[in-house]
Amino acid sequence: MRTPPMNRVIVDAPARLHLGFLDLHGGLGRCFGSLGLTLEDICTRLSAEAHPTMVAEGREQARVQALLEALAALLPPGKGALVRVQHAIPAHTGLGSGTQLALAVGTAVAHLHGLALEPRDLARLLDRGARSGIGLGAFERGGFLVDGGRGTSDAPAPIVGRMPFPASWRVVLVFDRETSGLHGHAESTAFQHLPQFPASAAAHLCRLTLMQALPAVAESDLPRFGSAITTLQQTIGDYFAPAQGGRYASPRVAEILALFEAEGVTCTGQSSWGPTGFGIVASEEHAEALVRIAQSRAAAGLDFRICAGRNHGAEIRTEAALGRVADASR
Repeated sequence: MRTPPMNRVIVDAPARLHLGFLDLHGGLGRCFGSLGLTLEDICTRLSAEAHPTMVAEGREQARVQALLEALAALLPPGKGALVRVQHAIPAHTGLGSGTQLALAVGTAVAHLHGLALEPRDLARLLDRGARSGIGLGAFERGGFLVDGGRGTSDAPAPIVGRMPFPASWRVVLVFDRETSGLHGHAESTAFQHLPQFPASAAAHLCRLTLMQALPAVAESDLPRFGSAITTLQQTIGDYFAPAQGGRYASPRVAEILALFEAEGVTCTGQSSWGPTGFGIVASEEHAEALVRIAQSRAAAGLDFRICAGRNHGAEIRTEAALGRVADASR
């Protein structure tokens, strides 16, 4: 069913951590599978207004214009959108910028013109979620997420587990301004040249997820959660090492993660292909203390940020013809 068209749509799409793949062997008919966490305070924010053609302004202009051209076929002649990006998740840092931008643009255009398209429809249309469904899950619902991997169809991986992330826990992000993670053609090539992942390792990671990580989130047991995630990170990081130059993409981030571990942090790793690293601690106070220690020893070019987990998805606001604002947050 078509919804009434709107004059202006504003979308906030959250960043996410990709905490690692569960099954890169694929022997059961599905491959990848992922763990992920939606982040508060880092987002892509854009607005869309009715326009005769498709026009992008603001940040990420070229990427947005390409997305708008892909969406143009859904609209009749003379119907388009002017999309302005006010804030953008940093690109190629492992925080899901491409998927969130695509879903935000697609959702804004769909709401603007009353198109009956859900985020999952938009992901397929805009070629997002080729391996992981975590970005789509973060946009739709937020929280701590598990996806079931890709099967034989081209549908995005389904979210098979979703839990609220403990409100007091904090994520300390480590950014390397001088390094980018693998993406695009380089990422696809890396997957093609990596050796087959051992079935026994995939089985162990899946067991860690079901029997340790998920119960630990439910019981707010950070040491057990950290043990599971760090083991998964080390296993996948070592597997990806030939493609990214080591367990982590940035040696400088790796040094800070080693420092976190020396300071007693039980949950550390790299999001996706990086270079962004993370440490998860039990409180805001612990996070602030950890950042002070890290800043005193960090190399030039590293930045730090503290985030909470986000237990809801994208926020969508629409302004109708009478000027009323409706909150359609997911």
